[in-house]
Amino acid sequence: MFSLSISLGNTVGSRDDLKSLLPLLLDRMITTTELDPSIVLGKLPREQWRTWPAPEQDAIDGYLDAVWRSLLGTYPSQVGSFLDPTTFLDAVVAGGESVTRFLGVWDVTLNSAADHHLADTVNGLNFADRRPTLLTAWLRRETVRDRLYRAFERDHAMPWSDDLARAHDLVRS
Repeated sequence: MFSLSISLGNTVGSRDDLKSLLPLLLDRMITTTELDPSIVLGKLPREQWRTWPAPEQDAIDGYLDAVWRSLLGTYPSQVGSFLDPTTFLDAVVAGGESVTRFLGVWDVTLNSAADHHLADTVNGLNFADRRPTLLTAWLRRETVRDRLYRAFERDHAMPWSDDLARAHDLVRS
């Protein structure tokens, strides 16, 4: 499947072939680790998926929304090839989509798992990079800093409380 996902639409197959194999590829991305989500979703912009019939676009949007909510709902989480929220967001960008709607969902997903993912994302970010991304700008907001502080207060006795504190300090600086 991996080699097919790489060549599909490049050297093998057409738009119709991608559309017919896409349900299988999307299923495999959440049930196995054999596919790279950025490669699979990266096929969509080349095939102008936003020009496809509305039900097909809605199905892809619904899939992405469900995977995102699943990732944020548990920690540690791994939904097949989507190893964590950053892997998911990178794949969304490769798919030609903005991460804004997903960051909006993260804003309103107020649970320990989502907060732990938030801390991991902040702690893994290179804040020295002079090319801020939408994600970097979102993470640097005061509301994120406040959220990390509240999460630390709530989960101060949990093993990951140091991760929350470190992330809070990074966002603050």
